[in-house]
Amino acid sequence: MQVSMTVNGQERSGDVEPRTLLVHFLRENLGLTGTHIGCDTSQCGACTIHLNGKSVKSCTVLAVQAEGADIKTIEGMAQNGQLHPIQEGFWEEHGLQCGYCTPGMIMSAADLLQRNPNPSEAEIRHAIDGNLCRCTGYQHIVKSIQWAANKMASTPGD
Repeated sequence: MQVSMTVNGQERSGDVEPRTLLVHFLRENLGLTGTHIGCDTSQCGACTIHLNGKSVKSCTVLAVQAEGADIKTIEGMAQNGQLHPIQEGFWEEHGLQCGYCTPGMIMSAADLLQRNPNPSEAEIRHAIDGNLCRCTGYQHIVKSIQWAANKMASTPGD
């Protein structure tokens, strides 16, 4: 089947089998390998992307279900060579270790901060509870998101 969607602002299309997961289409057909495959069961959140402005686990969506959709992956977060404030926050606050969960964490955090620009620590922890990190105790991830929220509040337009 032919599928077509906007990915990171560009119209993209390709041939897929009807059972192809969106995560596999993004990685294998489009070469966007920042979206990670961690479990294929929606438990880990490493494959989190934005589908029509909402954070979803791309291992739970068939590529054909994303026909005509607007998709944003981790590769679409930086703009004009500048890291997104959430990416900066993960850098500044040491919010990653091995980095495998980081793209999914950033995409979940971006969804949270779009809906709630000034979340409490509890709200941040709730927003990322579908994303597993096996390296950290989450404290630096939370601090990274708080850092990003503060930066975004002081920089209109992010």
